Parts: sequence; structure tokens; C-alpha cells
Amino acid sequence: MDYMQIANSVPMWIAAGAAISLVVVQALLFLLKSHKTGKEIGLTEIQMKDAMKSSFITSIGPSIVILSGLLSLLVTVGGPMAWMRLSLIGSVMFELMAAGFGTEAAGVRMGIDTMTDVAFANAVWTMILGSIGWVLFATLTADKMGKVQEKASKGDKGTLTIISTSAMLGAFGALVSPHVMAMNNNSIAALAGGGIMLIINPLAKKRDIKWLKEWSLAIALFGGMLVAALV
Repeated sequence: MDYMQIANSVPMWIAAGAAISLVVVQALLFLLKSHKTGKEIGLTEIQMKDAMKSSFITSIGPSIVILSGLLSLLVTVGGPMAWMRLSLIGSVMFELMAAGFGTEAAGVRMGIDTMTDVAFANAVWTMILGSIGWVLFATLTADKMGKVQEKASKGDKGTLTIISTSAMLGAFGALVSPHVMAMNNNSIAALAGGGIMLIINPLAKKRDIKWLKEWSLAIALFGGMLVAALV
């Protein structure tokens, strides 16, 4: 049987759908809990709706980037696995790298050699097992992070803000630095996107343009890609 028949078979769709249903249920639980907590701390319905609207708009840009990654993964591991993996993890670079490691273990170079059913199975196992570490770590330690933060900041909210901001800057810096140092179109896109954000954010803040604040991330993402495509 051709491996794509296995990759796009009904059992694979059912298995992928079962995993994604957990994510959907989790999102709904978070939504309900957040709404309940918002009322308890005194937020109005208008404030909560504005927050949900801003979050929805902010997610559009990254979601379209994920969609483009979905298309590239779709041709190698089929629809169900691409759908499930990017719904759970969201990193097409990790998924392609993991799939490549799996197929190479079976003697198949992804995108060069003809894919076999064994190579496909190896790719699936590598993609799944490769992400179990951080899933387990987050599951076992998430409830303890509050104590770690409190201990690190010694109860000082200002210190906690600095630590959180520094961690976020470090994470985003680690993600973007390889693209900046690549000296190719990726570098142009990253620098152009950063430049656009540096213009948009102060402008939106100075003139209090609410919609521009909400759309800033999406504009920077697509602006950076557009500049790289035109150069």
C-alpha cells in the first residue's frame, strides 16, 4: 500500500481528531474559567469582550503562518498528521526536522528519495516522541512555577515583571536570531518586520489608535514577508 493511503486513511483522521478534541475542550474550559474569574475580579462584559477581540485579531497573523507551514507538512506526512501536529505544537520547523530524522533512520531522505510506509511510520513516531519531553515537563511543573517566580522575585512585583519580560525577550530573541544571522531573505523579513513594529507601536500609543495596536503583529508579520518577497 502506498504510504499516502495510510497517511490519509480514516483511522489516521480519527486518531488525529481525538487528539485535537482535547485541545478544543481545554480551550473551552479556559474560556469559561477566564470569564468566571473576570467577573469575580470586577471586570465588565465590555472589558472582557474587548480582550477577546484583541486576542482574536492578534492570533490571525501567527495562524496564517501556521497554515502555510501546514501546507508544506501536508505533502510529506499527509493531512491528519499535519493537522494534528500543528494544532498541538505549532512549530513547522520542528515537525519537518523531526520527520526528516525519522525517515533518514529508515534510509529515506525526505523530499529526495521515495517515501516508504516504514519511513512514514518512523517519521510519525519521531514527531510524537520528540515532543513528549516538554509536554511532560510542563504538565508536571506548571503548578509549581508560581512558587518559583515568587522565590526568584522575593515578593517584589517589579522584579517579577523584569524577570518575565526578560524571559520573553530571550525566547523571541533565540527564535529570530538564526533568521537574522542567515543573511538571506529570512534576515530581510525579520529585520523588516521588526522595523515595522518599531514604527507602528509608538504611533499607535502616541495617537491612541486602538485598531492599530490590535493589528500591529499581523501587519509586521505580513509586512516583513512582503518586503522580503519584493527585494
